[in-house]
Amino acid sequence: MIVLHKVNSQPTQDGDGVKISRIADFTGKYFDPYLMIDELKSDDKNDFIGGFPAHPHRGIETFTYMIKGGFEHKDQLGNKALITAGNVQWMSTGYGVVHSEMPMTDENESMHGFQIWLNMPAKDKLRAARYQDSTSLPVLTNETGGSLKLLAGEWTFGGTTASSPLTDLAANGALGDLTLESNAKAALDLSDAEQVLIYVHTGSFASPRLDRGQMAIVDAQKAIAITAGENGAGALILVGNKINEKIVHMGPFVMNTEQEIRQAVKDYQQGKFGQIT
Repeated sequence: MIVLHKVNSQPTQDGDGVKISRIADFTGKYFDPYLMIDELKSDDKNDFIGGFPAHPHRGIETFTYMIKGGFEHKDQLGNKALITAGNVQWMSTGYGVVHSEMPMTDENESMHGFQIWLNMPAKDKLRAARYQDSTSLPVLTNETGGSLKLLAGEWTFGGTTASSPLTDLAANGALGDLTLESNAKAALDLSDAEQVLIYVHTGSFASPRLDRGQMAIVDAQKAIAITAGENGAGALILVGNKINEKIVHMGPFVMNTEQEIRQAVKDYQQGKFGQIT
């Protein structure tokens, strides 16, 4: 496996003071089609209790995955759902979505989850919004103590091919949560993709050397071989094809031109996105 680049997540805040670790690139040069990975991991409810009150999006897809704890989602389309531990939610915002995500907590009052942004190609940025969530995700295993939860897309792991219920992400996006026991190994052939990112959320890898909160951009055309450290490891695998279009970003809006950004702001201010009822 060839690691092209390593990136460290950075602490920041979003929503109503929610503390997160973030990796982001809104230039399209490095992570395309992915724009941002936000990880929320805390045992202190004060770090996330404010949640994410109602806010808009246009031109992106948001993908939420919870490992521990959960969020209550509401949007102007009438969708209301609890995104609970082990489950996912996908929104292809297109023309516009207004949504809120307010935290639930488990008995330990702890939270661990992700929101990931994918770019959308210009031809789709103004289409009608789409929404899907899932509480039934396949898990594939190998013979060396590895498992892969299929969050989105189709995967082959341990000699078995299967698909998540979520298959329509932009740019053939696919996401998996890889879990390895102590010193366990995993191999993946992702050569059909143009982009492969590996983000470590638990433990560490011994080979390649990656610690929690680090992301590796790897050569998608080379076989991917990973070995966990002594304490095991957990990592998100993010796969997709590059969109290769100009990106103009302002807050929750990601478009292709400055004029389109101004129009997004105007449309939202004029109430054209609708509102949560």
